[in-house]
Amino acid sequence: MTSSTSTLKLWKKLSGSALQRGVFSVAFSLKAPYFRTVLPRVRVVEPGRAVLRIGKWWGVNNHIGTYHVIAALNGAEAAMGLVCEASVPTTHRWIPRGMRADYPAKSTGGLTVTATLDLPDFSTITRETGGSLHTVKIQLLDDAGVEPVTAEIDVWISAKKK
Repeated sequence: MTSSTSTLKLWKKLSGSALQRGVFSVAFSLKAPYFRTVLPRVRVVEPGRAVLRIGKWWGVNNHIGTYHVIAALNGAEAAMGLVCEASVPTTHRWIPRGMRADYPAKSTGGLTVTATLDLPDFSTITRETGGSLHTVKIQLLDDAGVEPVTAEIDVWISAKKK
């Protein structure tokens, strides 16, 4: 990738202080309605990697007082969107195609969500060759270091029309 995406440029501009990171996080949470349900706080944005924090509050609780898995997956999807927006050049587009998730443990604390994407050679993804499927790996760790949810999200990356 030869130049930064608008998301990455904005992050670089607004990541210098807690207040600026807060402004970025609020703006990012407005990108999709369900992002707001988990109040994401963005920590890291770079090509191939994004980290955000989704805190524990009553709106993410389930009926037994633990972190609701769908809320956790909203955080996973937010992190996936952020890493894709920061990584996929403006000559290309991306769209989620599927998610695999497992819930091996309960969590009573907030979650740190890390999304990683192995960057493809975008020059090989052309209108002529079509798109390609790539997996964003998501790690969700709670305050105790437990991984209560595991997820992978497949994204389809293709070249934009010129």
